[in-house]
Amino acid sequence: MTADTGVSLPLASRLRYGAEAAVFFAYIGLCRLIGLRAASAVGGFIGRNVFYRVGPIMDRARANLRAAFPEKSDEEIEAVVLEMCDNLGRTVAEYGHLDKFSMHGENPRLEIVNRELGDAAIASGKGVMFFSGHFANWEMMPFIATQLGYEGGEVYRPPNNPIIDRWLVTQRAKNGPAEQIAKGPRGTRKIFTLLRRGKAIFLLTDQKTNEGIAAPFFGRDAMTTPAPAMLALKLGSILLPASNERLPGSRFRMTIYPPLQFTPSGDEDRDVHALTCLINDTVEMMVRKRPSQWLWIHRRWPTTRAQDQLGGKRSVQALRDEPV
Repeated sequence: MTADTGVSLPLASRLRYGAEAAVFFAYIGLCRLIGLRAASAVGGFIGRNVFYRVGPIMDRARANLRAAFPEKSDEEIEAVVLEMCDNLGRTVAEYGHLDKFSMHGENPRLEIVNRELGDAAIASGKGVMFFSGHFANWEMMPFIATQLGYEGGEVYRPPNNPIIDRWLVTQRAKNGPAEQIAKGPRGTRKIFTLLRRGKAIFLLTDQKTNEGIAAPFFGRDAMTTPAPAMLALKLGSILLPASNERLPGSRFRMTIYPPLQFTPSGDEDRDVHALTCLINDTVEMMVRKRPSQWLWIHRRWPTTRAQDQLGGKRSVQALRDEPV
């Protein structure tokens, strides 16, 4: 049975998920056994020497980078891809040690820049959406915010494997928000409730969503969720950008940027699209600061779907109940 629906899975699926989980937990167990520092180093080695050699996926990353940074040389592109792979390998290994990431104690591993911007946004009581992308170890933003006392919920995309999903939810709760919200219509309603109560929401807005709207990202239209823009316009909630950067020794720095400023025109469809474009522009700005910290392997840019959207944007009403 799946955790959320109670629907029984076919035997083949249960066997496959069980086998995947066994391999995953064996690796995580090894990472826990050797400690955080060694696990991160091993993960980085795997990233540079295994992930980096997965041709089709790395070719996608190179193509994305060339389109985003046409001025970069092949050598510069390759350096970004290699560092991205190192970071990805370390991030996977660090999942075995999520309980060790704290801003406090004798060996703090997390730090924040511009905390005053977060404090002011929370103090407004309007509800705050901290939005970011897959930077460094992307689990750290809600960890830092929670440890600063920002109450709310973390939005996440559940992995296909329900066994691993349940484990990840448990691990995140050790240092992050207890409220974890799976993407989907029910999740969007939960986000709405928390924002109306003046709480914080932590979400990543940089992944392709087929149910979204076309908004420019690095000069190309990318299917993007309109939900943050819709919620901000409806509730008056604050959209607060935040990036995450890997530092030496499995340490991370979260930087908060000034809240987005947007004046509605009164045309709901136009305002949702314009604010979604502004969100993408802001994520692009954060990526440009250190490109190797972002996950370039996403299929972020579609082909025909986004072009179709340009000719006739879907109405806000049609998008209202779709996933964040």
